[in-house]
Amino acid sequence: MEPILSLKAAIPNLPSVAQLKILVLGDVMLDRYWHGPADRVSPEAPVPVVSVQQTEHRPGGAANVALNLVSLGAQCTLVGLIGDDEAGETLTATLTAAGVVCDFVKVPDWPTIVKLRVLAQKQQLIRADFEAPVPDYGASERIGVVQNKVEKHLREADVLILEDYDKGAIEDAQALIFAANERSVPVLVDPKMKPLNVYRGASVIKPNEKEFAHALSIRTDLNADEDVALQLVAELDVDGLVVTRGGQGMDICTSTEKRHLPARPVEVYDVTGAGDTTAATLALGLALKWSLIDSARIANVAASIAVSKSGTAPVTGPELRHVLQGTVADRGLMTRDELARAVADAKANGERVVFTNGCFDILHAGHVSYLEEAAALGDRLIVAINDDASVTRLKGEGRPVNAVEGRSRVLAGLSCVDWVVSFSEDTPEPLLQLLQPEVLVKGGDYGPDGVVGADLVRSYGGEVQVLGLVSDISTSAIVDRIRSRKTD
Repeated sequence: MEPILSLKAAIPNLPSVAQLKILVLGDVMLDRYWHGPADRVSPEAPVPVVSVQQTEHRPGGAANVALNLVSLGAQCTLVGLIGDDEAGETLTATLTAAGVVCDFVKVPDWPTIVKLRVLAQKQQLIRADFEAPVPDYGASERIGVVQNKVEKHLREADVLILEDYDKGAIEDAQALIFAANERSVPVLVDPKMKPLNVYRGASVIKPNEKEFAHALSIRTDLNADEDVALQLVAELDVDGLVVTRGGQGMDICTSTEKRHLPARPVEVYDVTGAGDTTAATLALGLALKWSLIDSARIANVAASIAVSKSGTAPVTGPELRHVLQGTVADRGLMTRDELARAVADAKANGERVVFTNGCFDILHAGHVSYLEEAAALGDRLIVAINDDASVTRLKGEGRPVNAVEGRSRVLAGLSCVDWVVSFSEDTPEPLLQLLQPEVLVKGGDYGPDGVVGADLVRSYGGEVQVLGLVSDISTSAIVDRIRSRKTD
């Protein structure tokens, strides 16, 4: 699994993201907002009277997914249905100004979907939807035009997103998925209340909790004694399912594993558009060829930013970078308290924490190989080092050769090491009790039962790994060799 640090560096506005071309097909809509104070109750009915002082419009639905993609730094082409009306013109102009390439199909005698929200004191009082079913006449021609547009843009696309709000833009999902698969373009589906087998053959399907429950409720052929999500992954011929569960986070299921990512704790302001943000970020992960778990981790953080905003609003690359770097403490030297917070945040984001310890007096090739191997066992590597007094008690007078500050800095400079902390005790058990890492690693000739802290780690469900060291290399041998040369 790719370390989260590399994901942090990759997401916002770097060439690898700026060169990505994401194609979105789906139901577009215009979100209107009326803002004003509500200081009195209407004499006509027991409802507040809002004195509208400000109006605004924002892209919604598939248009919000597209807006999130360009805000995160990618290129995006959007295909969808609009009416030949003012709302369609406004939506097109807003998206074009933001950098989205719009290739819309205008449907005669049909209104662009508009959702109006009235707010007072930043609280939503009512939502009014203006929409009508897409007309049946001309359906086959319209479906053919959409299919042709998608196939044209697939020639350059890195990912296809099907943003299906069941409003008429996506009538033949199987033909679209087949066209993408023919060109080896991954397909991410954000479904609504349709049977999931409509999207068979996609790369990833991302239902929310309600949509997933509905999909299961209309199925009678699934074996309840087995893991239903695993059954569906195999049956639907997809790489994975991502089930978003709001404040409970999200579940990720592939053919080989099932993981739960808890939601990042934030003050929720408005959940509008959070699913669109999740879809956009997952698509970037697919385009960058990240694992589904890593893509979901970043999407989980992005969604937490979206729900802290008012209304339908995109998440930007700089915002995501800032939160990522603030959520999981960055690389370097840590105090115990700082490390405890960093580890808690890492676990909340579904990361696997690896812990190792030692004196690391003179860093040598054996140490580097060992630490690289340890880092590969999880997402975050903690290196705990004995302080100077502790090293002297363990190794005798004349040790350490290098003071703890120097040893810490050298270790922190290794790309495979995330966090470095020192401890004054003779064993790391107090630190293990505090941090409770998923994996305790030790190198050398120990048996698993001979590793200090092994019983403690196993007691809370962690695991213990013993790795080999590069033979014929040790700090003590290096020190002895240096001393012998001085006496010659």
